[in-house]
Amino acid sequence: MMKKLSRRDLVKFGVVGALAGLSKTTESWSEVIAMPTPEEVEGPFYPVTDQIDKDADMTQVTGRSGQALGRYIIIRGSVKNSLGVPVKNATIDIWQANAAGRYDHPRDSNRAPLDPYFQGWAVIHSDANGLFRFKTIKPGAYPASRSWTRPPHIHFKIFKQGFPELITQMYFPNEPLNASDLLFSNKTPEEQKAMVAQKTDKYEGMEVYTYNIVLHGH
Repeated sequence: MMKKLSRRDLVKFGVVGALAGLSKTTESWSEVIAMPTPEEVEGPFYPVTDQIDKDADMTQVTGRSGQALGRYIIIRGSVKNSLGVPVKNATIDIWQANAAGRYDHPRDSNRAPLDPYFQGWAVIHSDANGLFRFKTIKPGAYPASRSWTRPPHIHFKIFKQGFPELITQMYFPNEPLNASDLLFSNKTPEEQKAMVAQKTDKYEGMEVYTYNIVLHGH
């Protein structure tokens, strides 16, 4: 969903000067004004017990010799403001279920097994260009109730001074359970598109997904 602005509005927001530097070829407005990433509930399984290892490789835990079970993937993307300017050094708090659909959380009553070698929680930062990257496993689906199974997803909480805190969820493309998910299906088509990562590449045999985050404001 793109926001149409008059030239007067562009002057007010200081965009005209930035536009002048663009190529004279046709430019999409999506490169200038972007819809903020939709918000989502935090959910009941945000980590409550601190852990030492919260780095960008969630497939192993410092001090343990084993490797996490599941399909290894790379998630990469950028954090920008609504004008497309990179947001550097944003704190990105990430948590998810393991490959069996189980959270390492005392309130998770799922009978699926825990994975002692899966980190499950990471806190990383965007770099000077607003970019981030982490390695994890594709999370499993899990029962939220007797009639509701949640599709694979990853939780994000983004902090950056000067911006409202953003809590959201990243979904995977072409997942049959997306359509019946009570949270995902409650979003507009434009919001759904913004919340689904794109499979973009492969790296050392791992699928690479791109997920770009747009913070409200500039």
